[in-house]
Amino acid sequence: MRDRSGITFRITGISSRRLGWIADPEGLDSTALLSGDIEALRAQSGGHRDVRQWLAAARGDVLFEATSLNVENGQPAIDHIRAALEHGAHAVTANKGPVVHAYRELRDLAAGKGKRFLFESAVMDGVPIFSLFDQLPAIHLQGFHGILNSTTNVILSHMEEGLSFDAALKKAQELGIAETDATHDIDGWDAAVKTAALITVLMDVPVRLDQIAREGIRDLAPSAVRNARRDGWPFKLVCRARRTANGVQASVAPEKVRNNEPMARISGASSYVYFETDIFPGLAITEENPGLYATAYGLLADFVRCVK
Repeated sequence: MRDRSGITFRITGISSRRLGWIADPEGLDSTALLSGDIEALRAQSGGHRDVRQWLAAARGDVLFEATSLNVENGQPAIDHIRAALEHGAHAVTANKGPVVHAYRELRDLAAGKGKRFLFESAVMDGVPIFSLFDQLPAIHLQGFHGILNSTTNVILSHMEEGLSFDAALKKAQELGIAETDATHDIDGWDAAVKTAALITVLMDVPVRLDQIAREGIRDLAPSAVRNARRDGWPFKLVCRARRTANGVQASVAPEKVRNNEPMARISGASSYVYFETDIFPGLAITEENPGLYATAYGLLADFVRCVK
């Protein structure tokens, strides 16, 4: 197959809990992939038992890693990416865990192998945050703040309209924005991991999650949320980081935001981040209600960067 960038490619391996490890270096049946014909796909499997066997069988040049976030240690995504780089493939992920828990190791391993470790979709879907700073050499990032978790933003928006917390969460789940278990979002873990990823990569300061002061939106009373909006100080789950003499101070917490600030206008599934640098005092990026393909686009863009 060939994409619009003129890159010729074929899918030689796919793996999931449901499918197992399926590989064919000549290319998997695209019709079976699109139709979800599991038996046809499994017929191409060689009975591989782990990621290293599967990589060797698929002979892939690029690995797309898209497992679920493990807040505690970033596994199994870290092992998958490490195996891909050691195999000699570029590694592209949408998972924040490897960035927070193993960025320097994986970055250095990729460099040593002459490959790329890219993760644009880890924060704000496919918006080019990390690659933007690749285009800004010698910039010194002093800090940032923003709204990086769309699920809590949707919940707060519905609470402002009069729904209870539980009803607002259910509404977000029905819209497909919140997961069945939305604990990571509600309690601020997702926002904290994204904050840690930006600090680790863009500020070049490794940070543990327990170093980020974290508070979610679970305990916000609906009446307080409605009254804050009425008074022109809406609640937002705000991520903050600032360079200090002792490293970086960071937090995630609900804050009342003045109505005339850009963050106050971020509603629904939108996101926002404001960077403070030595050259540009303020550099802001807003993502307005991303569609279904935004995260997938980030993976595609990283793929193009790898192979171009």
